Amino acid sequence: MERTAIVNRSTKETVISIELNLDGSGRAAVNTGIGFFDHMLESFARHGFFDLQVTVNGDLDVDTHHTVEDTGIVLGKAISQALGDKRSIRRYGSVMLPMDEALVLCALDLSGRPYLVYDASLAVERIGAFETQMVKEFFYAVTVSAGMNLHIKQIHGDNAHHIVEAMFKAFAKSLDQAVSLDGRIKDVLSTKGAL
Repeated sequence: MERTAIVNRSTKETVISIELNLDGSGRAAVNTGIGFFDHMLESFARHGFFDLQVTVNGDLDVDTHHTVEDTGIVLGKAISQALGDKRSIRRYGSVMLPMDEALVLCALDLSGRPYLVYDASLAVERIGAFETQMVKEFFYAVTVSAGMNLHIKQIHGDNAHHIVEAMFKAFAKSLDQAVSLDGRIKDVLSTKGAL
């Protein structure tokens, strides 16, 4: 069973296409028009072992907001679509990930109930052309569109690049755990019988 998705979204602000394979090898082809954001999505694919293609044409003449947020919306939809009925997935994933002086905790539940807890302090307004306040907006958009409960907490860190990259990698590793199949789970991991 292939767990893949192709999602396209077009608005007056952005035109986005995402192809996702949850059972990939970490290959990525990403072009959002924002170099640092491309780097983060490539890291997400590589460390989660997801194959990911992302093409975005956004109104970067305004700022990065619509491009980053809308990419999160489409990625969340792709995750949800690729998961299908969530049969046999482990559902939960968590990791504490270090990157140099930065340490980030990420935990998630593919419960179908969106909720984001984000606790981080980034000392700079931008990393390259990427506005750091968009990190939370991106994860919020993914959370709502995918229907996941996501907690991201900065434990340590001074360098914004290291902190944000640790977040994306920790999210990737946690999601990889949560979408992994477990032969002991014959339907879905819930007493309700549905996720």
